[in-house]
Amino acid sequence: MNTRRDISPQIDRVVLSDGDMRVSLLSYGAITQSWWYKGLPMILGYENPQDYVADKNYLGAIVGRVANRIGQAHFDMGNVRYELDANDGQNSLHGGRAGLSHQNWALERITVNEAILRLTSPEGSGGFPGEIKFEVRVRLDYPRLTYSISAQPDRPTPISIAQHNYYCLGGAAGISEHCLRLTSSRYLQVDNRGIPSGKFEDASEGEMQFRVPKAISAALTDLDNYFVFDCKRENGFPVADLTAPNGLKLSVWSDQAGAQVYSGAHLTKPFHKSAGVCIEPSGYPNAPNIPEFPSIIYTPETPYEQTLILEISEGGT
Repeated sequence: MNTRRDISPQIDRVVLSDGDMRVSLLSYGAITQSWWYKGLPMILGYENPQDYVADKNYLGAIVGRVANRIGQAHFDMGNVRYELDANDGQNSLHGGRAGLSHQNWALERITVNEAILRLTSPEGSGGFPGEIKFEVRVRLDYPRLTYSISAQPDRPTPISIAQHNYYCLGGAAGISEHCLRLTSSRYLQVDNRGIPSGKFEDASEGEMQFRVPKAISAALTDLDNYFVFDCKRENGFPVADLTAPNGLKLSVWSDQAGAQVYSGAHLTKPFHKSAGVCIEPSGYPNAPNIPEFPSIIYTPETPYEQTLILEISEGGT
C-alpha cells in the first residue's frame, strides 16, 4: 500500500523591528521574507513561508556554498577534481540542489532587533569538500539592515555567499525605472551559458555604464552581470545605490569584490519579469576554475567573513 508523506519542513519565523522598520526572517534558506520601511515593502516575498520550498527564484535567500555559477559543475584543487551538482544545465548554480538556500537553518532571536541563523553543511554537500559551520547574524538599526556572514571550514574549500533579495522600493509595479548607481568600471565577460571567461568588459561608458545613476531600462538588455567594484569600501561611500521614482533610495555597503546585478528577467509566477532587482555582493563567479580571479578558497586558519549593509533613505535622486 502506498502512503503519502508530507516532507515540507517546519519553518520557523521571527520578526525584527526598530523604529519605522520591520524585517521577517525564515529558518528555511535563511530567507528574508519581508522588509518594511514606514509600512512600504522594500523586497519581493511570499506571505506563506511554505511557498519558498518550491520557489525557483531564490527569493530573499542566503545562497551558496558558492554563489553564482561554476562552469561544467567541477573544479580542481590539490590535484583532485571535485564533481558538483549540475543544477543549471551542465553548470552548478548557487551550490546546487542541496545549497544553503534549500536547507532549514537554526533560527534564534537575540533581541527585538537582532537574530542569528546557524547551519552545519556536511562534508560532500553538493560535491564540495569539507564540513562548514555557517552563521548569519541579521541586525536592524533603523534605517539600516546588516547581514554579518561567517563560515568556518574544517579543511580548504571554496566559499562565496550572496544574499538574494529582490528589491522593489515601495512596492512599485516593477524596477525598470528604478535608477541604479554602481562603483564599477568593469564587468565580467561571460559566454552564452553565463560562465565567466576570465576576461573583463568595459563599464566606464555605454549602456552598461552605471557609475552615474540611470534607469535600469537604459541598459537595453536584461541585466544578469557581475560588476567588479573599483575598490572595497567597508566604510565611506556605498558601492551601489538604487533609487525608485517615489524617492526611496537603497544604499549598499559591501566588503566583497563585486556584485551580480540581476534585473529579474526570469522571475516566475506570481511575480512578473522585472518585478524586482537583485544586487548580490559576493566573490567572483567560477573563481575555482580561473586562477587569475581572486581566490575564494578558505581554510580553518582563514575562515570566511562578509558584511553587507543596506540603508534606506528618502528624497533620493
